[in-house]
Amino acid sequence: MKEISFRSSIAVVGLGLMGSSIIVSFLKAGYRVVALTPLPEELEIGSKRIQEQLSLCWKMGLLPEALSFYGSRYQVTADYSLLKGCDLVIECVVEVELIKKQVYQHIERQVSVDTIIATNTSAIPISHLQQYLKLPARFMGIHWAEPAYATRFLEITCGRETKVELAERIRDEAENWEKEPTLLYKDIRGFITNRLMYAVYREGFSLINKGHISMSGLDKCFQHDMGAWITIMGIFRRMDFIGLSDYLNIYKHLFPKLGNLQGVPMQMEKILEKGGRGIHNLTGLYPHTEASAEKLEQDFSNFNQEIYRLSDKYRKKINDLNL
Repeated sequence: MKEISFRSSIAVVGLGLMGSSIIVSFLKAGYRVVALTPLPEELEIGSKRIQEQLSLCWKMGLLPEALSFYGSRYQVTADYSLLKGCDLVIECVVEVELIKKQVYQHIERQVSVDTIIATNTSAIPISHLQQYLKLPARFMGIHWAEPAYATRFLEITCGRETKVELAERIRDEAENWEKEPTLLYKDIRGFITNRLMYAVYREGFSLINKGHISMSGLDKCFQHDMGAWITIMGIFRRMDFIGLSDYLNIYKHLFPKLGNLQGVPMQMEKILEKGGRGIHNLTGLYPHTEASAEKLEQDFSNFNQEIYRLSDKYRKKINDLNL
């Protein structure tokens, strides 16, 4: 395969909240984007989502050009033939295997053998999805955090058949996307970020169900302890900062007592039976109203704006230390 230059367009297939956010992240980084929906009936709503995300990014002061500049930098379409000439195509459709399989078939009919195809999945192993591609070596996971344009997170995952050199080139190119990418050379269930987070969820639900703490109390622990330092130093740099010897006895006595829940927590089972989707339909782990949901979304947007700049300020200082 040729060296990756990304002189041509990048494409994103799937125009939901995450897909639209990824599109804006690429626009912000200076790329032209083909924004494709597999569902022609979603062309209008997909366009609206991109415009909304662009507007939010502009309000956060993250766009290097005027908002009007980006209208000609992307094309919303349901036509897979417009993927011709794209260097990179990212699939970001629903987590339904059959739908992803069909999308990959449509993509491969149009793109050249040099095009890299990636998925934003957070649930299905990359090695498993590779079976649906004629050229699995050019397929990998590129997992983003929401909102994609206001976080430094990017997780690149190799499947069993992924050509590692391609994943490493994507990692290097991602610095032009204003990311701090991590590369997972071996595909494991949950990848890295979700795997760690679900371990926290499991222990959290275990403590709640044993009556040790309330859900809101546990959230406060994360907000006001880990939330106060994790952006600047991560968990292992934190260990060095505190002092490694302090952890020895704690690990020895605490590890054997951690929860080992195997199924879905009972609180979530009840909510899912009702079709709960959190703030998206006002049915979740917390009580929600339309006003509280709207406020949470606005507060999160404002927070992302401030934390992005603050994180950037100290990220550069830490990187200068070559650590």
